[in-house]
Amino acid sequence: MRTMMRVTIPVEQGNKALRDGSLPKIVQSALQDLEPEAAYFTTLGGGQRGGFIVFDLKDSSDLPRIAEPFFMALNATVEFTPVMNADDLKAGLGKIKL
Repeated sequence: MRTMMRVTIPVEQGNKALRDGSLPKIVQSALQDLEPEAAYFTTLGGGQRGGFIVFDLKDSSDLPRIAEPFFMALNATVEFTPVMNADDLKAGLGKIKL
């Protein structure tokens, strides 16, 4: 299932992880593991580091494996949301019987 993961990293923990070199390693590891369709990084929630990663979630039991590195190393907030692209939406709307 196409899934969007939103990661928000508190400023203090992000600064610490940037200084000790763990932030780029955690992000790179996640990108290699997830092979995302898209990944975007920005500021979120009042200037915290964050990003959106869109990937194929093969099994819901993978959620802890994906989220825990962000929780444990970065004290991050992680949210998962099922999402559609334009083709998915078109197909879904075509299934509606009015």
